[in-house]
Amino acid sequence: MTTDSHMSHVEAGQLQGQVNLYTPASSILELRSVSCAYDPSRPAIRDVSFSTREGEILCLLGPSGCGKTTILRAIAGFEPVRSGEIFLSGRRVSSSAETIPTEDRHVGMVFQEYALFPHLRVADNIAFGLRHLSRAERKSRVQDMLRLTGLEGFERRYPHELSGGQQQRVALSRALAQNPVVLLLDEPFSNLDPDMASRMRQELHTLLRRMKTTTILVTHDHDEAFAMADRIAVLNHGVLEQMDAPELIYHVPATPFVADFVGQADFIPGQIQEGMVHTELGEFPNTLSSEEGTPVVVMIRPDDIQLMPNKSAGSRIVARQFHGSENLYTVQLPSGQIVHSSERSTSVYQEGMAVELRISATHTVLFRKDQLA
Repeated sequence: MTTDSHMSHVEAGQLQGQVNLYTPASSILELRSVSCAYDPSRPAIRDVSFSTREGEILCLLGPSGCGKTTILRAIAGFEPVRSGEIFLSGRRVSSSAETIPTEDRHVGMVFQEYALFPHLRVADNIAFGLRHLSRAERKSRVQDMLRLTGLEGFERRYPHELSGGQQQRVALSRALAQNPVVLLLDEPFSNLDPDMASRMRQELHTLLRRMKTTTILVTHDHDEAFAMADRIAVLNHGVLEQMDAPELIYHVPATPFVADFVGQADFIPGQIQEGMVHTELGEFPNTLSSEEGTPVVVMIRPDDIQLMPNKSAGSRIVARQFHGSENLYTVQLPSGQIVHSSERSTSVYQEGMAVELRISATHTVLFRKDQLA
């Protein structure tokens, strides 16, 4: 087994600089040490703090029950905060002592079910929240949204006459027509088939960029988060574990949970000796600066490992999954440790084949062994 050079602290900083595409702008939304609880003895979210910049798309990512939707509901004013504060455009809208009503927060929200009015036509659904405008202004705003979302010609149809993707566009149009300070999206693609969801993600991303709408998107799908977000906030059991650009979340995860949740990750045991981490897969730089003899684990991604058939090698392929654009191989090392390798879709190796592993990671991510407990 061979290993190529790995990312140093300096190179990791360079990556962070490369992916920081957005210059500082005014904060539109800010959460300061926010906690919410449905059960007083068990907070749904604990001490969550973050802020969003104007025009930013922020994704709240995590498994079911991690607190994503609770944060969204607290921002919208549907859920009171137990402690901490929430600010919108510099105005405090939530604290333990006060909750500004939802209708006074100027937020837009799109639910999983879209919540369209079945008895209203498309144009009337979009215009529903615009009663404060004159009739001419309402008509002009609705026409603008129909044009922006590609719904021109559908204004007189009822929701049941539309496809799932078209219904979603109506829900988005209704939310965006009110020029919200923040747009809140709760798993907006969950009711769409994979191909439609992919197209809608691309269309929505383009639309939000064009309108410069500050957006909070909730999802459990890391691919969706990578495709949509400027920054991702990863939550686990109500705690914010990391908030970074998608590239940093994937390449430089802050915790083993983040590493595993945002993509296939293998954790290889190692020990620090003479300033290097010694593992079954070779030597790695000691980026933790831990003491000699400290047990650690090295995180390895499938795209870090290349396979080369070698009859004398001690590692064996035990499974192959065809993913269209790639093959994902499960490989057993001589010790019994399992790792994964992604290869081109045309690189087809049989189960049981002996292979040599070449590690070509561009970065080294280490965790203390006790962090995996």
